[in-house]
Amino acid sequence: MERTVCELFAGVGGFRCGLNGIRTPEDMRMEGGHSIGEKWRTVWFSQWEPAEKKTQYAHDCYVYHFGTCLDNAGHDTTNVDIEEVDKSLIPDFNLLVGGFPCQDYSVASSLATSRGLEGKKGILWWSIREVLEVKRPPFVLLENVDRLLKSPASQRGRDFGIMLACFRDEGYTVEWRVINAADYGLPQRRRRTFLFACREDTVYCGRQERAVGYERSRADEEARRDSAAAVISREGFFAGTFPVGSVEPGQVKMRELPVSIGELSASFQFGFENAGMMKDGVIYTAKTVPEYQGKRMTLGDIMESGDVEETYFIPEERLYYTSPEITRSDESVQSLSKEQRNTWQYQKGAKKLLRKAANGHSYVFSEGAIPMVDEYDKPARTMLTSEGSFSRTTHIVKDKRTGRIRLLTAGETERIQGFPTDHTKYCLTEGKVVEMPLNKRRFMMGNALVVGLVERMGEALEKIFADED
Repeated sequence: MERTVCELFAGVGGFRCGLNGIRTPEDMRMEGGHSIGEKWRTVWFSQWEPAEKKTQYAHDCYVYHFGTCLDNAGHDTTNVDIEEVDKSLIPDFNLLVGGFPCQDYSVASSLATSRGLEGKKGILWWSIREVLEVKRPPFVLLENVDRLLKSPASQRGRDFGIMLACFRDEGYTVEWRVINAADYGLPQRRRRTFLFACREDTVYCGRQERAVGYERSRADEEARRDSAAAVISREGFFAGTFPVGSVEPGQVKMRELPVSIGELSASFQFGFENAGMMKDGVIYTAKTVPEYQGKRMTLGDIMESGDVEETYFIPEERLYYTSPEITRSDESVQSLSKEQRNTWQYQKGAKKLLRKAANGHSYVFSEGAIPMVDEYDKPARTMLTSEGSFSRTTHIVKDKRTGRIRLLTAGETERIQGFPTDHTKYCLTEGKVVEMPLNKRRFMMGNALVVGLVERMGEALEKIFADED
């Protein structure tokens, strides 16, 4: 089977880099519109960001590295609102990949305020479904935040159930796994939900059924749980690449999806675990524990060892407002000054603050401390789109050469995600090469996926595609 890809909401090319093993700038040398040595051919992509009023930085960075793609009518629609794109004009492909925007489930907002499939970003799921309906690709690989499985807070599991039902209606079997990149040796503690779907008429789908003894006509629940446990822990797409401990049939929860999307949307709730599968409209899910014995990378492995620009360093007066040993403040007793709050010690420390609710009720808001300086010998924390801003979630580190405290460089944020150094430095905008602003470079990395995870999945996909010939 030809390795052709459609990449939806591509960002700056995480799927493309991962599938093709692109790790350095030299791996992206262009020839004939494609990077030299690309194993997977991208036939079309979509990267239009409605929040960007002027420059579409993600799209323009992607095009700088990889060029663009024309639709079947000869038009470039890669930077057009996906809802306005005629899906029948997308060139045929065999693998649909997507990191569809996840702000409506983001860890940066509370679960109670997450809007799921109803939010501005969440509704892009329906464009993915339309592509599935029109193009019918044999295989699909999607990525989103782990909270997707619990959305929305008022009806946990509804949104993911709707997605599974959409795949069911189009004749797909689905596996999913929540993967923390650091659990498999990569330098960031980043948990994301990955979803792999195969059309039921593929060789791979039939081979999986035989491997686990699955029979559609089998009514014995215990036998079906046994098949599902085998997929989740031994025989499935994710099990082969990201090994976990054994799963017993008794650990597998089952639930049949409602027939209609309307009924599912109105009343469906379910406690999805971090791994599972959906086959013939039945959900099977179980909690898994990673088992990994390989090399483990840390934040220190990707940090600069030479000179770093002065702009990244934090002035001494912005670090601490009192003794460095103090890790908490209690403003329910005494308020701090604006200057004291404008320090990293305050941002990173535990806090107690007097707050007033909308109804006039006073209460004390509390939050715990996080490490002031991120340690070399651990993976980085999850990078958010606010990386580099004056925020408790921003990484600050001790410079390896000088010992001074600074922010991460743009290149370090790229390497944390597994991109080539300076991947986000340039964009091709209106035919001109321009530099991407530093805050946008950090945003792109906070919004990106971990390339190393996709690279490992790409190796598994190569074997699957070889068997489809």
